[in-house]
Amino acid sequence: MKKISLAAAVLAILLGVIWIGQGSGYFPYPSSSFMINEAGWIYRGALLAAVGLVAVVLITFWSRRG
Repeated sequence: MKKISLAAAVLAILLGVIWIGQGSGYFPYPSSSFMINEAGWIYRGALLAAVGLVAVVLITFWSRRG
């Protein structure tokens, strides 16, 4: 269960970074994406990446403790 949770948390971080890149226009792929140059996706991506990072820290902390 730990490995699945950790994989989901890392995936959330990666997805968040991609959303930030698309929202800021640094990662304009695919070129027809509705997310490109839309500031709302920067904030959503930052939130998702932060949640994923917190999850990684908590999973790591709990696995070392128990």
